[in-house]
Amino acid sequence: MGTAGDSSTDLERLSDLIRQRNENEVEITRIIGRPAQIGHIGEYLAAAIFNIALEDSANTAGFDGRFQECPFAGKTVNVKMYGKRESLLDINPDHVPDFFLVFTGPASVAASSRNQTRPWIVAEVFLFSGPPLVARLRDRGVKIGIATSVRQADWDAARIYPAHPEAPLSITPGQEQTLGLFEFNS
Repeated sequence: MGTAGDSSTDLERLSDLIRQRNENEVEITRIIGRPAQIGHIGEYLAAAIFNIALEDSANTAGFDGRFQECPFAGKTVNVKMYGKRESLLDINPDHVPDFFLVFTGPASVAASSRNQTRPWIVAEVFLFSGPPLVARLRDRGVKIGIATSVRQADWDAARIYPAHPEAPLSITPGQEQTLGLFEFNS
């Protein structure tokens, strides 16, 4: 916030920006059919880009949907979307899906959020095989739950976008082009 002399101007501008954001959220909700929250947007992207049939209920324990095409047809997937990649992954240890599909913004070191933005950007996409990941974490004695710390090597091995030869899933040029639509400059 600025000095006492311009606080009313800051509040008026903030009010205008919030009004615009609310208008955008109504439009996003119209498109995705759920509230305009980053997690729901990630699920919508997953369904549209990776042909995942989402569960009717957004609160199914452990997974959000199932892959509809080979090589993973019928396998469960938990979709995550994070504004930044901070090497953290939310995992329900009681309901581990076959896969975690994770959309992230740019890599970042976990630090104070002061003066930091968390834009809705798709800079990278990762596909983790759920049970083997959880087994590796347990073997290392990592506490599994909200904000589970995942090693950089695991993130590197799971990256499918931008595409690379050792990716656990090859994405098509069309999928890559579509994902690129969401990689805005921040």
